[in-house]
Amino acid sequence: MPLEIALMISIRSSIKYIELLVAIIGTIYLFKYKHTYLKYFLVILWYTAINEFSGYLFRILGFSTNMIIYNVFHFINFSFLFLLFNRSLEIPKYKKATSIFLGIYVASFFINMFFENYLIEVQTVPFLIASVLLITSIVFYFSEILNTEEVLYVKNNMLFWISVGYLLYLSGNIPIRVIRNYFADVVSLENVLEISSVLSIVMNMCFIIGFVWGEKDKGKL
Repeated sequence: MPLEIALMISIRSSIKYIELLVAIIGTIYLFKYKHTYLKYFLVILWYTAINEFSGYLFRILGFSTNMIIYNVFHFINFSFLFLLFNRSLEIPKYKKATSIFLGIYVASFFINMFFENYLIEVQTVPFLIASVLLITSIVFYFSEILNTEEVLYVKNNMLFWISVGYLLYLSGNIPIRVIRNYFADVVSLENVLEISSVLSIVMNMCFIIGFVWGEKDKGKL
């Protein structure tokens, strides 16, 4: 097996273990944020790891598809993240916008069920809509902290690192999802999936930094 292919397979297979590691580290540092809304983020991290191992189990057991568990995961994950940023924001117009964003995503998810079979197809349009709106929510958050003294201690803010992780991951995955679903016949999916895996690793590394560097009960949550 060529070294490049072996490396690519190794990167992809490592994702589930990295996600499990992040959940464990998040649990170790729970004392820092157990009195904040971020404690629910830990639930999402464990759900992410369990979901990834479940998807892997589906594949090795020979199931024809495991799309449904990923579609449900994306719905729960995006919904939580909109709620997380809505709770963290203080400017009324930003809070209202994130509430609207959540409504738009939920509506797009259920409307899209008439066009895609979530049992065998991964959601496309709802994912893209949620990604763009969540990036916008993250920009709202960055805009707020840039205008407060909190920017001086931003490296010790867990939500900042969580935001950076999602910003990098989603910004890279928007074009990847478009290519994967609409240009698969002209672009090598192997390279596209490899980039997505690297972005996932970078995002999870940001989460780890946040847990380790984050100060106890730091932030507005």
